[in-house]
Amino acid sequence: MKIISIGPAYPYRGGLASFNDRLAQQFSAEGHNIEILTFRVQYPGFLFPGKTQYTDGPPPDNIKITRKINSINPINWITTGLKIKKEKPDILLIRFWLPFMGPCFGTIARIAKSNMHTSVICIFDNVIPHEKRTGDKALTRYFTKSIDGAIVMSQTVLNELNAFNKKIPVKLSPHPLFDNYGLPVGRKEALAELKLDEENSYLLFFGFIRAYKGLDLLIEAFSDKRLRNRKLKLIISGEFYEDKTPYEDLIKRYNLEGEIIFFDHFIKDNEVPLFFSIADIVVQPYKSATQSGVTQIAFYFEKPMLVTDVGGLREIVPDGKCGYVVKPEPEFIAEAIIDFFDNDRKEKFTEGVKREKEKFSWEKMTQAIVEVNKSINRKGR
Repeated sequence: MKIISIGPAYPYRGGLASFNDRLAQQFSAEGHNIEILTFRVQYPGFLFPGKTQYTDGPPPDNIKITRKINSINPINWITTGLKIKKEKPDILLIRFWLPFMGPCFGTIARIAKSNMHTSVICIFDNVIPHEKRTGDKALTRYFTKSIDGAIVMSQTVLNELNAFNKKIPVKLSPHPLFDNYGLPVGRKEALAELKLDEENSYLLFFGFIRAYKGLDLLIEAFSDKRLRNRKLKLIISGEFYEDKTPYEDLIKRYNLEGEIIFFDHFIKDNEVPLFFSIADIVVQPYKSATQSGVTQIAFYFEKPMLVTDVGGLREIVPDGKCGYVVKPEPEFIAEAIIDFFDNDRKEKFTEGVKREKEKFSWEKMTQAIVEVNKSINRKGR
């Protein structure tokens, strides 16, 4: 098939871009003709909380990526839609994660599929965003009415989508493994590279830091007196997308300055294996969630996980098999950490992760997209 994919991609950084690049590689490996149209302008500066939107790493291999879309220019939406309409791809594949993109993507989709050939399929990360704003529902509704089919990666997102559009074919296909970060590194080598002590065990909090990810809950949990004097450290690795001060104040309040280690910058692809290779357990204390790319990195590196019982995380991390699913409250997070080390659960959970990770292949994602497209064609648009 001929496929055009719209969304973040190289030279943009982050999990969305990595996912879209990797998915395009999979489609190409399966013999499809795929091109990614990414952004010339993704966000206006005031909407982007990080230091830069761009990676300084090399481009992915064997993918055609064109910087075309301006998310804030309606004339660009029209010209992009007309370009796609003329090219007549079999599938226009759109990645949706933020209502802000609704007008841009919805306009492009409507124009593109007016050729009566192209099916518009969306991969939804969120339908309802973690951080809500006035107008979100209207923007999302405009977009969801423009698509012919959808892929969701958790039951939570499926339920959200049903509130906006129940008439389209939808398939639930879990987030595939992030297997594009290279091989694991030996623990001793990784610790040396990160200048960390070999005698310690390490909890890992990984990824962009935003309020909904619950880092404050983890810091409070880590202050539990039963976790002191254990040669146990908490690694916080990722760029702050909000004010760091409240977290620093929490650490001071609980006298944890020597127990928590910050790597507070964007973690480049070649650094990712270092952090996961030294982690004894990966902790995601989220206050809200749909699914998470961090769990799929942890699965790839075969690391036990502690997640909170929000959104779709329970669907991905079987409690007691690959780690823990607990209430998003400090006392429950602390109890799970204590149980993990007191009862030496690492080996058991690691074996569970190795078995479970087989479910999350990129072939299953491409297959789901193809099946949705077949359903659209059978149904007729």
